[in-house]
Amino acid sequence: MTVEIRNATADDWPAIWPFFREIVTARETYTYDPELTEEQARGLWMSPSSSPLARTTVAVDADGTVLGSANMYPNRPGPGAHVASASFMVDGNARGKGVGRLLCEDMIAWAGRSGFRSIQFNAVVETNEPAVHLWQSLGFRIAGTVPEAFDHPKLGYVGLHVMYRPLP
Repeated sequence: MTVEIRNATADDWPAIWPFFREIVTARETYTYDPELTEEQARGLWMSPSSSPLARTTVAVDADGTVLGSANMYPNRPGPGAHVASASFMVDGNARGKGVGRLLCEDMIAWAGRSGFRSIQFNAVVETNEPAVHLWQSLGFRIAGTVPEAFDHPKLGYVGLHVMYRPLP
């Protein structure tokens, strides 16, 4: 499958919203409020930060179908702005096909080009094993785990990993 990663446009939101809603309302991998309206979700995803470095991308196939999306931004303002962060979502029909890896590889390259010193993922649900393994295969390590910080609908209270990756 040929996949292109490009900057997202406002016209991409209608394709992102269905899988964003599905992922968030499942309550298994994201801390976003499952009651978010579409307008609130669009604001969070398409404009993740007021930083001029903030970026939202989409992964599209050869037909232009949106397979997944990522947003990236400085993790914190001011003295913490040298650390990047990001979020990733892949449509259920495209999972397990390398889309998340491509989105993250693009994000890592963006962070390096943008002058960040490292990347920190603030809240990786410890039971989201596919994501944890993917991030680890891309050089991230678990810096720590906040016990019982996530209320999983099937497993109860589980931990949230903080994951970290230095940049060259």
